[in-house]
Amino acid sequence: MRPSGRALDQARAIKLTPGYTKHAEGSVLVEFGDTKVICTASIDESVPRFLKGECKGWITAEYGMLPRSTGSRMSREAARGKQQGRTVEIQRLIGRSLRAAVDLKKLGERTITIDCDVIQADGGTRTASITGGCAALGVALNRLVEAGKLKESPLKQKVAAISVGIYEGEAVLDLDYPEDSAAETDMNVVMTDKGGFIEVQGTAEGEAFEQKEFDAMLALARKGLGEIFELQQALLDDNA
Repeated sequence: MRPSGRALDQARAIKLTPGYTKHAEGSVLVEFGDTKVICTASIDESVPRFLKGECKGWITAEYGMLPRSTGSRMSREAARGKQQGRTVEIQRLIGRSLRAAVDLKKLGERTITIDCDVIQADGGTRTASITGGCAALGVALNRLVEAGKLKESPLKQKVAAISVGIYEGEAVLDLDYPEDSAAETDMNVVMTDKGGFIEVQGTAEGEAFEQKEFDAMLALARKGLGEIFELQQALLDDNA
């Protein structure tokens, strides 16, 4: 029995709420159970120096956790004077995942920054950030089309992520914190709605996992992500 009582192939309740903040071109509150992340997309009509004159755009991301998003207060990274290695790793993952969703040449010389702010953490904050970040990005791209700045959205595919793992000898979908902290294997899977893999991050905490376990985890990830892609599409259809 999983601590949450869920079936092995059952994800937490996943919800995407668009228009969560007032000012950003795209904003989504993404909820994976008790994990909640505000994802905002901001458009800048310029590109980094290394892309000047290349006639294409750029997607980048920033990620952070609020001090009381966890069980005990953590100090702000700004107060420490630098970002932790985990933060840098996660925001790079989010950025390269979302760049795979967009035809950067059709975007034109624009930069879209996706800010992912974790307001409550219960496992899977990076996967929630990628999932919500893609939805916020899609909404922002639709706003560019509405404004007549683009003829069509350069979103070429949707991108989402979910965690899987081996918990008490069984492959399980969408680990919450009690499972994540005790799992024998923890894996994050980032995919496109066309079935391609962007990244698979898997780590055995104790015994090495076998090929059959790896295949079982990937099958669970595909199932969970299929459901997420439907949620993303419904949100984008409603905010076209």
